[in-house]
Amino acid sequence: MTHRVAVIGGGSSGLACIKCCLDEGLEPVCFESSDDIGGLWRFKVSHYMASIYHSLIINTSKERMCFSDFPIPAHFPNFMHNSLIMDYFRMYADHFQLTKHIRFNTKVLQVKQRSDFSHSGQWDVETEDKDGKKDKHIFDAVLICIGHHCHPNMPLHDFPGINTFTGRYFHSRDYKTPEEWRNKKAIVVGIGNSGGDIAVELSRVTKQVYLSTRRGAWIKYRMSVRGFPLDMLTSRVQSSLLQLLPFGLQCSMAENQMNQRIDHICRFIMATAQFFNQHPTVNDELPNRILSGTVMVKPNIRRFQGSSVEFDDGSVVEDIDLVVFATGYKFSFPFLTSQVVSVSENKASLYKYVFPPELDRPTLAIIGLVQPLGSTIPVSEMQARWATRVFKGQSVSVFKSVNVSTVHGFMDTQCVDYVAYMDEIAELVGVKPALSRLLLTDPRLGLNVMFGPTTPCQYRLRGPGKWAGARQAILTQWERVAKPMQTRICDEPKAQRSFKWPLILSVTALALAVYVKRKSFPSCIILIFIFNWTMY
Repeated sequence: MTHRVAVIGGGSSGLACIKCCLDEGLEPVCFESSDDIGGLWRFKVSHYMASIYHSLIINTSKERMCFSDFPIPAHFPNFMHNSLIMDYFRMYADHFQLTKHIRFNTKVLQVKQRSDFSHSGQWDVETEDKDGKKDKHIFDAVLICIGHHCHPNMPLHDFPGINTFTGRYFHSRDYKTPEEWRNKKAIVVGIGNSGGDIAVELSRVTKQVYLSTRRGAWIKYRMSVRGFPLDMLTSRVQSSLLQLLPFGLQCSMAENQMNQRIDHICRFIMATAQFFNQHPTVNDELPNRILSGTVMVKPNIRRFQGSSVEFDDGSVVEDIDLVVFATGYKFSFPFLTSQVVSVSENKASLYKYVFPPELDRPTLAIIGLVQPLGSTIPVSEMQARWATRVFKGQSVSVFKSVNVSTVHGFMDTQCVDYVAYMDEIAELVGVKPALSRLLLTDPRLGLNVMFGPTTPCQYRLRGPGKWAGARQAILTQWERVAKPMQTRICDEPKAQRSFKWPLILSVTALALAVYVKRKSFPSCIILIFIFNWTMY
């Protein structure tokens, strides 16, 4: 008998869930409250649904953010505008014929366990269409894919006098374009990704932008040495070796590297938390805007009084026209009872960030709620591959284990390492790359997997859902990185004697030795190796 699975949400996680259900022979029915796919990534002017600002460009490069069996076209830029992300989603949905499984303009009102849940594991799902018609459905399993950008967090109680403010204020969700604020003065509260982007964009048209931050931030660039995407230079071996070092040393190394590009203390943006305890802010332009004075970094706001704003350091700015609160979101599941998933103070306890641990039957999963240090899209896809295998009875885990992860919200974001978490779930699915076997049977591919970028295609080389094109996709990933930048014919430079390949072979041999014998190597030697590998 085919299992029917309810998929709630038609964004990137929802699309991945539909695809994974079909791969496992399940019957998905996706309920999407809007009239189109894309979720958060679809630009729209709405005060009721989370959406993005018009100029948004993704922070993760295309090779690291794609679905694992559907690489982004080579001619697409490495860091895509939101309109191109939507184009990619449509290609994905069309290629795998996903849209026919989606019921648009349909809101989920309630999801509750059936009376015989302990035996059947089934759920009653109540929905409402755009005409107000309500329907009830029975499903064997449920995948919740609404993300964590659900409800804007507006902590107005923390800002005395906000009711006297004579300008306009709103949450970053409602920010779309900067034009109406030309020659005005604005304050952006919050130095996360949205806050940094909005401050930079406003600074191009306003008289002055003040960026208020209580906790500071670590600023990362999209681009690294020689113009390559920064996230493409993180290898599997490098990530594994870093994990062998004490946590404080890991943070210090990362912080020193960040300060080589931007002196965080000099720029007054020094974060209060260590690097790996706080989600970094990715922004290529913010340091330049601070250097030019068009963005001035300020501490937390103490109080409002009319059009004046006083900060915690006692400084006052006058004639403020706009305040944008880039203060994050609160997540919730209003259609679920607290007995299924309890959300308290923007926290929820889930087994490996996916399964509610107290259910008698593991037939409900929450996809895409975790925030990785990397792209959410392939992480959501991996979670969906695991969840659908569990629904089908092909992947067994002890969900009532003590190993329960707590998902935090806007103030204490729970970051997980992309490679470590993907490998952890991939091992449960049976698709974690078999490095030793690859090195013996296909050395070229094995070296690319070990020392190359940790792209999602690595998880399609073996096991359930194996994709015949994965090998070629991995071997040609740097060609796709270069393709969109090759828009002008240049003469080839004259050949010069190079020590590149001897150096690469030497570093590879050393890295292999360190990786295989990592438990017996002193941490100082590992540290020296990592430093040199990173600098190279």
